[in-house]
Order: sequence, then C-alpha cells, then structure tokens
Amino acid sequence: MSATLKKATSMNHRLLCIASAAAALLVLGSAYAAAPGVRGTTFTLTASPAYINQPDGQMIYSWGYACSATNGRAVPTAISPPATGVCGGTMQVPGPTIIVTENVPFSVTLTNNLPAAAGNTSILFPGINASSAPTGGVRGLLAQEAAPGTSVTYHLVATSPGTRAYYSGTQGDLQVEMGLYGAIIVLPSTVTPTGCTALNAVPAHYVAPGNTPEADFRLAASAYDHSRSCYDREYLFQFSEMDPNIHQQALLQVTARTGCVAGAAGCSLNVPTEPYRPSYFMINGRSMPDDMDSNYAPAYPHQPYNGNPHMHPGELVLLRIIGQGRWQHPFHEHGNHVRILGRDGNLILASTTAGEANLAGPLLFTTTTTPGLAMDGIFQWTGKGLNWDPYGHNPRSTSTDPLVKLPCTPDANGYNNVVTALNYYEWCQDHNKPLQANPFGDVAGGGPATLPDANIFANGAWYGGSPYLGPNATVRATGPTGTTPPSGTIANSPTSEAGFAFMWHSHNEREITTNNIFPGGMLMMMLVDSREFQIDESN
Repeated sequence: MSATLKKATSMNHRLLCIASAAAALLVLGSAYAAAPGVRGTTFTLTASPAYINQPDGQMIYSWGYACSATNGRAVPTAISPPATGVCGGTMQVPGPTIIVTENVPFSVTLTNNLPAAAGNTSILFPGINASSAPTGGVRGLLAQEAAPGTSVTYHLVATSPGTRAYYSGTQGDLQVEMGLYGAIIVLPSTVTPTGCTALNAVPAHYVAPGNTPEADFRLAASAYDHSRSCYDREYLFQFSEMDPNIHQQALLQVTARTGCVAGAAGCSLNVPTEPYRPSYFMINGRSMPDDMDSNYAPAYPHQPYNGNPHMHPGELVLLRIIGQGRWQHPFHEHGNHVRILGRDGNLILASTTAGEANLAGPLLFTTTTTPGLAMDGIFQWTGKGLNWDPYGHNPRSTSTDPLVKLPCTPDANGYNNVVTALNYYEWCQDHNKPLQANPFGDVAGGGPATLPDANIFANGAWYGGSPYLGPNATVRATGPTGTTPPSGTIANSPTSEAGFAFMWHSHNEREITTNNIFPGGMLMMMLVDSREFQIDESN
C-alpha cells in the first residue's frame, strides 16, 4: 500500500493530531491491546445490569453480558489455545468476545438476569448458522427468548472465518442501546496457509536483533483460509454510541417497578428511544482517554476491553471492526488506508483462471461502521511516500555507531531487506532525506519542515519529542533547553517507548468529544514503535 502520502502529508499535521490528545495521554502509562476473548465450544452468558464509567465522571446505568466462570477469563494470551482461569461472572460492555473455529459446532446459553420489568431477552447471531433448534426459552419475534430468571441455549456453527457481531434480538432499539452486544471471532480451520507464519513461530521482524523475542498474541496464522490474509498483529474494535437519557429513563422505570412480577400488568418498560441524541461515543465500551488504558484496568470493572493498537514498521495489522450502534461512524485510521479482506465473514475475491483467487477488497480512507456490519482489514505502515527519512539518518555523520547511520538495501519492492537491521522494511527511496530545516542534535538538516521546539510543544506521554524512530531518537533530537519532554520521565524515558503517534478517530467531529468535551469519544492512537521497543500485549 502506498497511500501514506495522501493520509499524512506532513509531519506538522501529525504533530497537531498528537497535540490534540496530549492532555489525556500525559497521565497514562503504557498499555496494550490485542483481541482478548473466551475460546471454546460451550459458552454461558448472563444478561444483567450494572453501571459503566464515562470520562466526564458519569456512571451510566446499562445492561450487558457476563460470561460463566467455566469459560475462562477473557484476557490476551501468548499461547494457543488461551489459558483458562476465573472469568468472574462480571457483566461487561461489550459482552465477552466469543472465539470459535470454522465448521466446529458451538453453543451459547443465555440466562436472563435483567430486572423483571425489562421482560424477555434473546441473542441474534447474524451470518452464523443454527446447527439445531434452540433449547428452552419461549418463542420471540426474531429469536427464541429467555424470560426473566430463565435460560435458552442456541446451537450454532460458523461455516466461514471472520469477525461477526452478536446482539439482542428482543426490543433491539432499547436492549442493544443498553449494552447487550458483543463480538464473535471465527478462526479459519486451515492451520497455516502457505506463506503465513505459524502460531508461536515469531517472525524475525517482530523485534530487533539482540532483544528477547516478542510473544505471539495472534489468534490464528491468517484471518481467512487464504494465503494472502496472513497478519502479524490483530485488534478488535467495536464502535457504538449512547444516549444517556434513554438509560436514565430505563433506570427510573426499573426502579419504579421494583418487585413486580414479570408479565403482570404494569410490569413492563415503556422507554422512548426516539428522538435519539447520543452524547457518548465509544470504542470497545470506552471513550477516549479511557480506551488508552490497559485491558481489565480496575477503574473500568464493566468495560474490560481497550483500544490501543501498536505495531512495528512493516507489520501487517489485522483490524476487526464492528458497528454495534444505531449510527454510522466514519472512522479514519491515520497513516494509511485499510485494505478490506472481507465483510461479515465473506472474503472478497476476484476470480482467476487458475490457482488461488486474488483478494479484491477495497482500500478504504475511512472504515465506515454501518450498524450491524463487521469487517476485517489489513493496516500497514512503512513510511513509504512520506518523502523523508523517518529514521533520521545523518549522511554527514562521522560516527561509526550503526544506530546513527543505518544502511538501506532495497529488495525488489524497494524496501530494506536486511531483517537484522533496526530499519528493516524502510522505504529506501526516502533514505537519507532530512525532514527538519533546523534540527536539534545529531540528526539530518536541510529538510522542508520547521518543527516546533519539542521542549515547548507537549506531545503526550508516548510521543518521543522526535520525528524519528530508533533507539537514540529522543536523545539525538534533544533541544538546547534540556531533554526532550517527556524524555527522562517515568512515563517515557529515552530508552523506553518513543514511537510515532497516529490519531485514529471518527471523522464526525462531534463523535470525538465526550458530552462535547474534546478529546473524547471515538478516538484512539496507533503507536508505531521502532523495532528495539518490545510490544507487550499481555494486558
């Protein structure tokens, strides 16, 4: 992909994006995401109420799913299958991510622990076949339902890989809004397609030479049964919005009907869901900056999943994206377009006369999250097309330190092919092209941009204060008034993370606020880390 130039036309633009989130980022330490979920063939979910947090301090009454303690704790893990532990049975929004395998039957038992006045509830599994009729429950309009205090079991089988949604099929305008939704990840049955890296066989480009190899947090070697759907990292993002007035009305009516008998006259909710005026916009149940905190952070007991992607240059990052709300959200990933592999478990292919069909998914500037639509796409960042050297090589340097002056040996596609080099996969055409017109320290000069003094311009806890990648980037770009902030701090020392921060956010400006406060809402940061920084996705 070569759309980087169109998406990030100057370093100044990227710095402005970083600065806009600086206040939120400065208070946070390093935290990572993967695709945490519960893996198996038998799942037990309980629909129940709780309060979820928002960055403006509000606690919003909501409904969500909890997984049974027999399912294992839904945390990222570096082994396959994921280790089991104690799930805890805590209600969460979104619901626990269910991880299954293509063509392997599985079952989901739903227990209705909602207030009696909420009535029946059910789950829809769009794009997933029923292997047999549901067990228990009562007939509903769209699905077999569980009445208050009872259960229903759905028997299912997914016949193709990919990411899908599950959500309430009963009074969806209210129950989905209240938080009854989640994700299903269907893994391909093919163990390792040709050309893909097998699980736990960490690719050489994951980490710089001399460092301990990084753990493998992928769920599979490929997203689909196709050799061109290989990937190096994966993240799940569920986009939704919330109208607090609906939640408040539900709470008031539930409280007023406490102790009533389900189904009796007067024991039902009549919550208006129109007009719809959401003021919270969420990624995986959290708004910015909460979504940058770690998975299972104790501050968000009912919102365990974060939104904090990381990568090294050149890696293929699988984005699993679901629109879980009522609105479309034009979500924009800065740094490059996203190549869509498939939608709702349907791999998009172009027919060929012989051999494996070619991928034919579009290259998207925004991954617009249509309600109910799930998609899988590949994001890659290499620096190609920037027309400047992101590693800050100084062609005039006399130092023999390879960290200051690195070679670039292009392969047939123009990328540095030396896997043992820190700048592996650098776009060699831009090698030794300076960015800064008047740089600090031992970096190249004479470039097109005049950057602000990093000692004055706050860029957030993860941004290194330097427009360059590499072990010494923050030190070599030190200004005359002291160390480059926040270098030298606990949050980000010069030897720690100092990557490029790309803002990923909704292109509807209102949706990157929380109750009209910016930054907030559907906003997160993609951190592109130099290879010597080891990305740990264990939390």
